[in-house]
Amino acid sequence: MNIKWDEVTIDHLHHYEKVLPLYDSVFPIGVREPHEVFLKGLHYTKNQKPNSFRFLVGLDGEQLVSFATGHYLEVVNAGFIVYIATNPLIRGKGVGSKTLLKMEELLREDAIASGKSNLDGIILETETQEIVHTHEEKENCLKRNQFFERNHYKKVNKINYLQPPLHMEHEPIPLNLFIKGIQMDEFHRETIIKFIHAIYKEKYSLVNGINEQVLKDSLRKMELDQESS
Repeated sequence: MNIKWDEVTIDHLHHYEKVLPLYDSVFPIGVREPHEVFLKGLHYTKNQKPNSFRFLVGLDGEQLVSFATGHYLEVVNAGFIVYIATNPLIRGKGVGSKTLLKMEELLREDAIASGKSNLDGIILETETQEIVHTHEEKENCLKRNQFFERNHYKKVNKINYLQPPLHMEHEPIPLNLFIKGIQMDEFHRETIIKFIHAIYKEKYSLVNGINEQVLKDSLRKMELDQESS
């Protein structure tokens, strides 16, 4: 399959609406951001350089085969991959890994553009089986975790991570945190905590617009509120 890559930007929304049905069908509601948060991210990337928001789309002709979104966080020189999904009609052909590698490449370009030689790490969240509801969601959750492990991401066991609530009526959500870096053994607890604080500030505060007290409460529940970013 010859995948053509395109990026959704605030000035180029051609494939934006095509992605949303796949997004809605793949991710459980608790970890699914409102659609308008994507647009906020696209506005953000124009005004917060060298920080960035990448919205990657993979196409085979006009058929959507995959998408991924991610942020470059300059303050910790790290990438944060938010979502990645493949069209269920074409899974098993390596599209997911190709999409992940392409997103990593884009985030690496952002690090180099900011004056760094490379990314220090890439971090992402995935669902735990405890938060999914249907049999299909549980299968997707297991496959997603295995997928990241095959692509050299390692699960963080040092911190019981919580995603702040994406919807006002919800509570923080326990998720798995995976990380990938140039030298994985050097990712100590202090480094991971800095990554989490950067994600909370640059993504969940400035892009999602989550209330500051809600974010503080989520950090407190992880016992990270007194640890500096």
